[in-house]
Amino acid sequence: MREWIAPENEPLVLVAGQGAWLEDSLGRRYLDANSSIWTNIHGHGHPILNQAIREQLDKVAHTSFLGFTNPKAVELAARLVELLPGSSLTKVFFSDDGSTAIEVAIKMAVQYFAQTKHPRKSGFVSFENAYHGDTLGASSLGGISLFHDRFKSHQFPVTRIGSVECLTAIDGSGIAGMIIEPIIQGAAGMRLWPADTLKTLRRWCDDHQVLLIFDEVMTGFGRTGKYFACQHDEVYPDFLAVAKGLTGGYLPLAATLTTDRVFSGFLGSYEETFFYGHSYCGNPLGCAAALANLAVFEKEQVLEKLQLKIEHLARRLHALQALPNVREIRSAGFIAGIEIAAQNRVAFDPRERIGAQICLAARRFGLLTRPIGDVIVLMLPLCVTLEEIDLAVDAVGRAINEVCAGQQENRRGE
Repeated sequence: MREWIAPENEPLVLVAGQGAWLEDSLGRRYLDANSSIWTNIHGHGHPILNQAIREQLDKVAHTSFLGFTNPKAVELAARLVELLPGSSLTKVFFSDDGSTAIEVAIKMAVQYFAQTKHPRKSGFVSFENAYHGDTLGASSLGGISLFHDRFKSHQFPVTRIGSVECLTAIDGSGIAGMIIEPIIQGAAGMRLWPADTLKTLRRWCDDHQVLLIFDEVMTGFGRTGKYFACQHDEVYPDFLAVAKGLTGGYLPLAATLTTDRVFSGFLGSYEETFFYGHSYCGNPLGCAAALANLAVFEKEQVLEKLQLKIEHLARRLHALQALPNVREIRSAGFIAGIEIAAQNRVAFDPRERIGAQICLAARRFGLLTRPIGDVIVLMLPLCVTLEEIDLAVDAVGRAINEVCAGQQENRRGE
């Protein structure tokens, strides 16, 4: 914040966008290489999404979802369930964003066990270095000290583990839920899970009557090459949280999908209702955008065409690995993290913020993204061309060389 308000800082003011590109107030164009913080799917200004929102505006912009419903929400809930054939996920609860989608799952899990005569089951298991949102319940499940430690005294009871092997030491009798980002852990620096992780978690949860939560806020809607990351292993949770790409990156909307089993735990007296709801839950504009987002997936055969782009990105990233300051490249589908280090592969001092410097340098080469520490994230809109993938990888490579060469010169001067 101090740097942001410093007189010498020039804020980047974004004023327009088309396709995979953004434009700032000075007319400079940038490839949106982090999809506007991992939300944009089909590009900016997509005519189908724009039209869907305009048509809904001509009817009504917003109606309450508390005790009411609307046609777009009904249709969207049905479509989301249809995207998960073979799962037991049949019920949909709408909220606002990724944090609240996780908050819903947490509260629903605790209340479910309280109302089904298992009140001791109120704790959670999550993974070290996890990030599941910034609302208080969601942040309880996080494991990144910079974000979460200062709020420890106000958090849910959570057991954090480093790997599935640690589950053998956990007594499941007091655990309500277990949470994971399937396939890849985002804010941890794009860390990949070992094979069969989801299957192991599913077995453990079944054996200990624990509700399994998949956080697909980042990985959902094509990012890994399928609609949802869990579909690669055909392992399904008791709660599936989605947001970000749900509306194609156009409007805030989230959903928590769950099962008939969980739903049935709330069918008792009035007092056993799930008392949770925000003003804009299930809002018609957001639902209209989400339905248009799914329509584009089908109309433009997005997932089918994405496979070639995933292969091309993988080839280009493999070549980038040859740079002396690239320590490791981790990717899953169309998600990539490029970890930077000194030429001896020793990590840079975090206070130098080399990753941030590289991302600033990349702007001069027409690329806009943000780092996670010293991991440069590439999460392009799914609509990009092969040529735009080349531009993105080339810009990252040039920025790495420029910044890291400067660091080496400075050290020699010292």
